[in-house]
This record gives sequence, structure tokens and C-alpha cells, in this order.
Amino acid sequence: MRAMNGPPITSASWGIVVLSLLFVGPSLYLIWAARRGVFVPRVRRIRGIDAVDEAIGRSVEMGRPIYMSPGSTPISPLLWAVIGVIGHVAKTAARFRRRLVVPQQDIEVMALVEHFLRETYREAGRPELFQPENTPYLSGDQFAYASGYMGMVHRDNAGACLLFGAFAAESLVLAEAGQQVGAMQVAATTSYTQVPFFITTTDYTLIGEEVYAAGAYLSDDPVQKGSVGGQDFAKAVLLALFLVGILWATGATLLHRKTVPQVKNYDVGMSRLLYPPPEEENAPE
Repeated sequence: MRAMNGPPITSASWGIVVLSLLFVGPSLYLIWAARRGVFVPRVRRIRGIDAVDEAIGRSVEMGRPIYMSPGSTPISPLLWAVIGVIGHVAKTAARFRRRLVVPQQDIEVMALVEHFLRETYREAGRPELFQPENTPYLSGDQFAYASGYMGMVHRDNAGACLLFGAFAAESLVLAEAGQQVGAMQVAATTSYTQVPFFITTTDYTLIGEEVYAAGAYLSDDPVQKGSVGGQDFAKAVLLALFLVGILWATGATLLHRKTVPQVKNYDVGMSRLLYPPPEEENAPE
């Protein structure tokens, strides 16, 4: 039996156009509707949000600073979700006059976080709490950054450590630093290879797309809420497409009494709707 290789895509079929509209259209519409207040998608309050507030409260009660690391998150949709969480943490820290430290690994991200924190403290009525030294640039190297983060957490005896964003092999070093000083830790990442390390070393871990949900809920940003709602709709469409495709392919095989080796690549009606079969290269003249 030949390997199932995808057909070459030379042009978009009408089926692909319809699918693209189903994937992108709801997100664009919900963002537009949320920004104008026509319809704001509801984001359920997940357990990780309670854990974030609990960690902040514990740090306030102990009189110790709050640390939050975006890891190696570049400028991306994930960063906007992380910034939404940073804004919530900063507002809460400002209300209780508690120090928030956000060590940086990326210069461009550092500039955005500094500007966002400055505006957040100003809106909270505590502009004097913003200190540039609370967003220090440590290093662009992952392990040098992890070493600097560990040293700062130990020296300041952090009460809460929040690890939100993209992480790689340094994740265990970062989480271990909080464990060593007895800080309450909440981690959230889309880096699925690092999830097991966070689960074993932090008090609570948000997995995958829960990061986006937490950012949308805590920031109350209509754009983020509309985006999350649109993505949920697109995932429902994709799941329905999988189920229809499985049933269609199974039915076609049973009706035509074909065995698996006899079925040609993408020889199913639904597949032909999405990818018209290419012309045979060695067709007779």
C-alpha cells in the first residue's frame, strides 16, 4: 500500500474558500461585535484564575514581592494574553502596594511590558509604584536568564511566582527557584513539552489554550474575548468536519466493497470537494 501523501495544492477550491470563511469569519465578527458592545462572548472563570488571585493574596499577606515571568514569549498573540494577566496582577499589586517584578528575556517584549505597566499603574492611581528596575533585562540566553531569575527570587524571597508564556528547557529551573523559597506558584504555557515539569513543581498549571482564556477573562479585553469565542467556533467546525469525513470515507468504502489497498489516495467525495484530484502526470496522449 502506498503512503498517503497530500495532493499538490495548485489553486483553492470552493470548499477551501468556504472553510476559510468558517474559520476566520466568526473571529472577525465577534471581535467587531465585542469592540462595539453588540455582543461580548462570555469567558468562563476557570480554576487557574482563582489560583492567580490566591497567589497574589498570599504574597500580600506575607509582605513579600510578586514575581511574574513571561519566559521566552516573543511578540505574538500569546504575548497579548500574557500581558492581560500581567495587567490584572499589576492592578491588584497596586491596590495593596505590593512590589511586582517581571524579569525580561526579550528586548522588544521588555519595551511593551514597561509601557503597559506604566499605564496600568497610572490608571490604578499609583503611578509612583512603577519602577523601571522592576522589569529588568536579564539575558537573551535561556539558561543565563534562568540563573538570573533564580538569583532574584532567592534574594527577594518572593511570595508568589507566576510563570505565563512560552518556555523551553529552563522551565524546571524557573519553577524550582520558587519551590526553594516557599512561594506559591501558578504556571501557564502552550509549550506542551514543558507542561509535565510545571505540573510537578507548581501549585497550579494552566494547559494550552487556557492561557488565552485566562488573559481574556482577567483583562476584560473585548478583542481577546471575541478572538477566544471565534476560535471555539472554528474548533467546533473542525471537529464536525472530522466526524463527517470519517463517516463519509467509511460509508464510501463499505458501499463500494473496496479493501484498503485498493483505495486510491483521497478517493472520497468529500476529499474531492476540498482538493480537486490533480491531473495524472503520465496521462496517455
